[in-house]
Amino acid sequence: MAATVIDGKAFAAQVRGQVAEHVARLKQDHGITPGLAVVLVGEDPASQVYVRSKGKQTVEAGMKSVEHKLDAETSEADLLKVIEDLNNDPSIHGILVQLPLPKHLDEDLVINSIAPEKDVDGFHISNVGLLGTGQKSMVPCTPLGCLMMLRDHHGSLSGMDAVVIGRSNIVGKPMAQLLLGDSCTVTIAHSRTKDLADVVRRADIVVAAVGRPEMVPGDWIKPGATVIDVGINRLDAPEKGEGKTKLVGDVHYESCAAAAGAITPVPGGVGPMTIACLLANTVTACCRANGLAEPEGLTA
Repeated sequence: MAATVIDGKAFAAQVRGQVAEHVARLKQDHGITPGLAVVLVGEDPASQVYVRSKGKQTVEAGMKSVEHKLDAETSEADLLKVIEDLNNDPSIHGILVQLPLPKHLDEDLVINSIAPEKDVDGFHISNVGLLGTGQKSMVPCTPLGCLMMLRDHHGSLSGMDAVVIGRSNIVGKPMAQLLLGDSCTVTIAHSRTKDLADVVRRADIVVAAVGRPEMVPGDWIKPGATVIDVGINRLDAPEKGEGKTKLVGDVHYESCAAAAGAITPVPGGVGPMTIACLLANTVTACCRANGLAEPEGLTA
């Protein structure tokens, strides 16, 4: 039986719809408009595209969108001053500094200068600690999107055996914490894991987040398991013409789909959920800042 395809594009549209409804209620009932500020330093083309998309979707959801575009040579002091001003702006509920930053800037210092309650990326050390100890925090967007899709597909995740391949601070580690929070039995696997194939084969849920194209073959997948592919890798695609590339994930889609019960495609799986969850986090931050009930179904 072919795997169920978990359509991240459709699910993200649903999440954005929920966000827009909550924003409309905040405006109507409380006179509050959630505000998201994005800070972009430099001219990285991929970052520029991503920031444009974030701004467009923020406005479409009815929220206030602010963009600060700074030169690549911007000093650390000037960048920190921009963040300080946003921290002190009551109309801004979420602040995101687009990564990567130019090499002369200290990413950890910059991220940790954002007020934790406005850190809608969930990267501030305080939010990392709160998530790790099971307390209320801002949750990184990509793992939050993965969790939402898993809950939607399975309902309860309690007692399921989950393997997260990858130990990054952005996806792997917070993903493991979220799965633990939903009472999964969790293993974090990585490049040094012995017998990686056997570790993965026992999993009911596999989250692949290593950044290695098509690393996970279908014979690693337990029949009926759910596969969440976080990877986005570009490979040469001679069949499309000279210089053309195609996007692939961290799992070999065709063979894994033949074994799995459900799987996310690349593109169109986890990717669209990241911005949708950024919007959700901004609404959550706005509600917390104003002592209001958090939006149901949009938090961890």
